[in-house]
Amino acid sequence: MHQRHLPASPNWYCSRCSDINGKGVLGFGAKNTIYLLNVTASSPAVTGELTGHTERVSGFAFCPHDGQERICASTSDDKTVKIWDAGQKILLKEHNVHQSTISAVHWSPVQKLLLVTGDEKGIVVCYWFSSNDTQSFFPEPRTIFCLSCSPHEENYIAVGYKDGMIVVIDISKKGEVIHRLRGHDDEIHALAWCPQPREETKMISEMSLIRSIDGSNGVTEAAEMGCYLASGSRDQTVRIWSTARGKGVMTLKLPFLKRRGAGVDPVVKERLWLTVHWPKGQPSQIVSSCFGGEIIMWDLMKSGKQKWSLLGSSSDGQNHSRIVFNMSSFRSGDRELLLSTSMDREIKCWDLASLECCWTLPTLGGFVYCLSFSPVGTGCLALGIGDSMIRVWNTLSIQNQYDIKTFWQGIKSKVTALAWHPIKEGTLAFGTDDGKVGINEVYSNKPPQISSTYHHRTVYSLSWGPPVPPMSFGGSGDKPSYSLYSCAGEGVIFQHDPWKLSGEASNIDKLIRDTNNIKHKIPPHTDLSWKPDGSVLAIGNEDGSIEVLKAPMLKLLCTVQQHHKIINSLRWHHEHSSQNELQYLLASGSSNAIVYVHDLKSVIETPSESPVLMTEPFRTLSGHTNKITSLAWSPHHDGRLVTVCYDGTAQVWDVLKEEPVCNYRGHSGRLLCVQWSTVHPDLVWTGGDDFTLHEWAVSKQEHVTPPKSKKRAEMEKKRGPQKKSKKKKVAPEKGRMKAEERELPLGEEIKGAAEEGQSENDKEEEERENTDGPSVTGNGPSFLLLWYFVYIIFFILDLSLKKRKPRSILPLSTSMDHRPKEELQQDCLTLAAVRYSHGNGTCVPGSGAHIQLGLFTDRDALYRMFQEEGDHVEAGHYDSMVYLRLWKGDLIGAITLAAEKGELTDHLLSLAPMAGYQVWARTVEAYVKQLCHHEQFLKAASHLVSIHKLYEAINLLKSHQLYREAIALARARLQPEDPVLKNLYMSWAAVLEKDGHYATAAKCYLAADSNFDAAKVIAKKGDVISLRTAANLAQISGESELAHSLSLRCAKDLMLFQDWAAAQEVLRTQDSLLGHRLVFSVNEILTQRLADTDVVTWSVASSHTWSKSCEENFLSMVHRVWQSEFGVAATDLVQVKMLHQQLRTVENPPATTSVPLKQLLFHISLDVTLCALSQLLCDWPSVLEELLQALTRGYEAGHFTLMAEIISYFFHVGLFHLCLCSIKLDSTDERSLVISQSVEALVCYQLMYKKWWNYSAETSALTNNTISNGHRLTEKNHSEVEANCNGEAQSDVIFSEGFWKVLLSEPHANLQATQRAIAEIQRRVTSLIQQHNPCKDTNANISNSSFLSLLSSESLSTLTARVAEHHKALAAIPELVKKYPFPDVMECCIVLLHMEKHFSPFPPHIHSKATTLLCKYGTTELLCKSWKRLTQ
Repeated sequence: MHQRHLPASPNWYCSRCSDINGKGVLGFGAKNTIYLLNVTASSPAVTGELTGHTERVSGFAFCPHDGQERICASTSDDKTVKIWDAGQKILLKEHNVHQSTISAVHWSPVQKLLLVTGDEKGIVVCYWFSSNDTQSFFPEPRTIFCLSCSPHEENYIAVGYKDGMIVVIDISKKGEVIHRLRGHDDEIHALAWCPQPREETKMISEMSLIRSIDGSNGVTEAAEMGCYLASGSRDQTVRIWSTARGKGVMTLKLPFLKRRGAGVDPVVKERLWLTVHWPKGQPSQIVSSCFGGEIIMWDLMKSGKQKWSLLGSSSDGQNHSRIVFNMSSFRSGDRELLLSTSMDREIKCWDLASLECCWTLPTLGGFVYCLSFSPVGTGCLALGIGDSMIRVWNTLSIQNQYDIKTFWQGIKSKVTALAWHPIKEGTLAFGTDDGKVGINEVYSNKPPQISSTYHHRTVYSLSWGPPVPPMSFGGSGDKPSYSLYSCAGEGVIFQHDPWKLSGEASNIDKLIRDTNNIKHKIPPHTDLSWKPDGSVLAIGNEDGSIEVLKAPMLKLLCTVQQHHKIINSLRWHHEHSSQNELQYLLASGSSNAIVYVHDLKSVIETPSESPVLMTEPFRTLSGHTNKITSLAWSPHHDGRLVTVCYDGTAQVWDVLKEEPVCNYRGHSGRLLCVQWSTVHPDLVWTGGDDFTLHEWAVSKQEHVTPPKSKKRAEMEKKRGPQKKSKKKKVAPEKGRMKAEERELPLGEEIKGAAEEGQSENDKEEEERENTDGPSVTGNGPSFLLLWYFVYIIFFILDLSLKKRKPRSILPLSTSMDHRPKEELQQDCLTLAAVRYSHGNGTCVPGSGAHIQLGLFTDRDALYRMFQEEGDHVEAGHYDSMVYLRLWKGDLIGAITLAAEKGELTDHLLSLAPMAGYQVWARTVEAYVKQLCHHEQFLKAASHLVSIHKLYEAINLLKSHQLYREAIALARARLQPEDPVLKNLYMSWAAVLEKDGHYATAAKCYLAADSNFDAAKVIAKKGDVISLRTAANLAQISGESELAHSLSLRCAKDLMLFQDWAAAQEVLRTQDSLLGHRLVFSVNEILTQRLADTDVVTWSVASSHTWSKSCEENFLSMVHRVWQSEFGVAATDLVQVKMLHQQLRTVENPPATTSVPLKQLLFHISLDVTLCALSQLLCDWPSVLEELLQALTRGYEAGHFTLMAEIISYFFHVGLFHLCLCSIKLDSTDERSLVISQSVEALVCYQLMYKKWWNYSAETSALTNNTISNGHRLTEKNHSEVEANCNGEAQSDVIFSEGFWKVLLSEPHANLQATQRAIAEIQRRVTSLIQQHNPCKDTNANISNSSFLSLLSSESLSTLTARVAEHHKALAAIPELVKKYPFPDVMECCIVLLHMEKHFSPFPPHIHSKATTLLCKYGTTELLCKSWKRLTQ
């Protein structure tokens, strides 16, 4: 399904989260998914996914038994164990015996289909897959980190714990602990059994020798039957244990490896994960990880100090750069291959014989936000990932198909936008989700340059383009040839100088506003795209509008009002197309799930003085069911576009045909970005929020269109439930809120509804337990006990209700009055001595032991008492200290203390003026800060007003989102022209608009005299009522252009509902929309007439009496209605001419087979309106030209019945009426004659088919066949045509010579044959390229064997030469012949020859001419087959 695939990164910190089976299939857990890879020594290939877990996968293991290699098991943080068939990718069984997070898993290598798992609570669960039985053990009350089943004893399981303990248990003895292996003092990360079944004596002696060299005690006991066990721990050691004796026999300490130019990082030592692996067939060698991502091979039989060898030591870049978590090995042919996963997000394959790295598969640790192919470095693809790294992939590398370089310096955030420099190789601009913009040189080791101007939100788009003022000022050598433009979530576009990123970037909105004299608010921008030649800039806005501006002054050329939601992506068509006009196509995608393509050729080549408003797209591509996130044009095709969407699919479109080509559904999440391969025309790259990047071929997809909305629900289920971050009880009748679209960090899981329900049940059970106890009656001891408790409760309540004595403000002196009576009496004597004696220096009243006397002597003593009481009160009773200072008269001190401690009150504030104005003002400011701290913003603002700080009060309210109160205050106190008032209204309007309160936001805009913005925000809702209100508002406020566009948009919406009366009512309010009123009237009349023929099957909501169908000629009826209802008549030629010129400027795109009938009728109505106006002006060439356009729409849309009805309305007497019109043409005007010939040919073409279907005996067989022009007619259409046939009157015309002379035009036959030949050769060239492409499957076959032989005989150069010849012949054909449409001449010849068999013979020279034309121009295989089938 896909070619190459970058999967999500394997999960970290799991003892066994990856494993490989004997067939070379590697599985690993990434987020809540298991990815499967086919592994060889040359390269990996992602083959599929196993999805079903709702939380992070914590373990994965394959069944090791022969014939069962496809069986695998996975564990997850959702506490489930699932058994899978990796071959069919289906779930076989599952169990949820564990009640805690599962941390270890392993299949028994001996006991068939036994799966053992362990959890963080210490529970070991054995699960027999064949019988579906489980058995649980609890050997130790510790947290399990890893476990491993013995490959030799079926009942032995080794379990490693978090605290360093290792136990070996026997499950046949109810989990009895056989050995407790003590030696490690930290987490056990991995356990591995020796593949050799018994402990060899020779190996023991060798190990003893090594231990003695290391200073360890030797093994003196005799060897017993058993098996060695290796363990890796966070304590930086690998230990080898003897299970026969239950002791350690060897300790291996990790070496400190120095990398070139760097020392050992202490942080790396702390963040160690030591995994071990014992390869099969190598009992004397163990592989383990090391500090910084190195992998080392230990040789247990080797003597000396260095018993290890480093894998990948021959060259730099082979080792992992961060710690390794898991390792597993398998035998591929005669080579033993080791697979390792690491924190550096790479999977590596190692050859254990040579110790060299075979290949590296990069993986992704975040959303794939953006992709960008270098325009200079062929095949160089840049990836912006949510793991804060940029990856640059050389997709054309032959030796390494995953040749990827990673850049992380200076980024430190999710990479959300990328853009290569157009001409400078290796220069890559990037933007991040924290608003950073930088430039990285990918071919150097220098850190990136970062712009000094940061965005306030996520950078969504980057683009290189020509400089605009002010950067474009100066000489050519003073400025760069390209500027870097960035657009971010706050709606601003900055222009950065790549030569001086340290300088300030300029906001281009100022230039746009000055150049175009814009007074209203510019809508926030969401995307930008420069036309490849740098002449035009397209900007997408939050309101769904697209602005097209001409460089360098950014003059507004036109505004596209088609989308009604935020624009997510804009892309210009490439310039190297075979059709030059395609370079003016602009594709746009928004959140309304529809892609529009606009043709801006006329706007760019012949710009008008005032900006043009475009409301009709060139093509409409509908099919996606969610918002469009990215677009990309194929650089190899004309009009081929790929789009990606939140519905999880990528869709390829043929824009010119308005048809879907294929749909890719390989992702398991929402798609965020897409790029078409710059090298291969059949390959597309897509990335999404499933952390993966896919390369896939367009020609290999089985689906054509996007899935229905039902698929979206399935994909959401596949991604797993989005659970709430907090446990929250929700009433059953209120339901649950939708999950937000957000990126959760890996492993950050959230509690769900099931747990909520469990907690509710537990609560109910507790309540039942409380109410199920014995009841209390009036007898027995329980009754007395109850009364006793009641008495105690009332006693406590009585105590609490008593008034408490207030705390004294002078606690020290008060406490001195509660001393014994003798001491109190002594105080009286001391006081008397102080008052009436002199020279007593031992007593100082108010301080120390005589503090209580300060109250009874002089003021100085009182102040001393206050001071000591204050020192005590400052422990926390600030109010008491304030009162003391107030009583002393220290008002400033009291206020200062209260302000410092945040204890200011209204009472203190009222006293502050007594200390002076400055003190009062400072006190108010301090009180305001205190009030703001307590979120009393209104009171704080009022106090600021009291000291005349009005603007500060307004800003205070504004900063805390109290806009209504801020505006009330500003309106009451400021002058009406004060700019602060307008700023308040605009700020509040922006907040209201963001929250969806559009009506209130419009009031704010109106109050700020921003009428344009008021109307725009009202129209943002997009419904008919809002559009009508917005249009009336714009009309009242003088925004006539906006009122014009909104009224027209509202009327078109009403037209789609067939509410004609309301549509005309809306248009009537705008005098400038008189021309559109005429179009709507024609559309209504045409729809009413077609309703009688069953072409129109829908009901009409409302209509006018003048539109009812009648026998009157169609154009006569139109002119009569115009004159009576709209005042438009031939007598006022100035008005008619003005209306004709106005409608000629309206965009009217060509029709396709997929255009809806209502839209097709509206486009035809515009052509018919122009035709009717030209008739009033007596401009007969224009009458026929515009009529030809109307007929051509029905012809190109494949709606033959509609074309026939329109012809009958205009030429109710057939060709005779057409001849009357042609007589009025100037015979010397070649253009008019060619137009007349085309109209006559379409009329004859329709009459020819009428005659054939009415009288041919083979009608039923032929109506189900498709002729070369693509028309397919149903039985219903056939009956309609037959009912409208005029019989004999037209029969005579059919057999006339002039009739066939019109259809059998040799110049048109030559033109059509040349175009068919060019298209056929282009198809052959494309098939030839794809056939020889190495990326294509070798078994790809082409159905047509003759075509294969033709391809083998023709070379690419021959086909190219033939195309050049045909283009030369095409250039020789007159332009007028090529300009106007004409029926397929070869088709007419075939029908003529077929009809000749059933009717009277045609003139011989007519038969001869048809045969000659077929022989000369009908050489294609399809025409030859049709000729033979219809004429045999």
